[in-house]
Amino acid sequence: MSKKIRIPVNSTLNNYAKEMRKNQTDEEKKLWYNHLKNITPKFHRQKIIGNYIVDFYCPKLKIIIEVDGIQHYEEEAAVYDEKRTKFLESKGFTVLRIDNSDVNRDYYNVLHIIDTHCKIKAKEMGEPLILPKEI
Repeated sequence: MSKKIRIPVNSTLNNYAKEMRKNQTDEEKKLWYNHLKNITPKFHRQKIIGNYIVDFYCPKLKIIIEVDGIQHYEEEAAVYDEKRTKFLESKGFTVLRIDNSDVNRDYYNVLHIIDTHCKIKAKEMGEPLILPKEI
């Protein structure tokens, strides 16, 4: 079993994270309601880690999933995302970046990528894993 680690949290982001959970993108909703919420160990939505809010987070598998829209391809956003990813990886997380267009056009491949990473991490961490059946 994995050892619990203390993750820094910027509590000033609580209200913003709550608002983001209420206003997920269509792609985030699709992944959450059709797949991620049914995985054991549990994933969380819009979780604060340090000064960042991540889209999806599984503490036991140390996986973060970011669902990126077109704004992430602007230079300033790309630099911010790189800094953010480096911080998260420095805390021991695996960060998966998934493009909105892939969720829309290649959904089952996206699920395969997520499930494959979950299987690898579950084995590494000695965690039992239950994946949802394909829809």
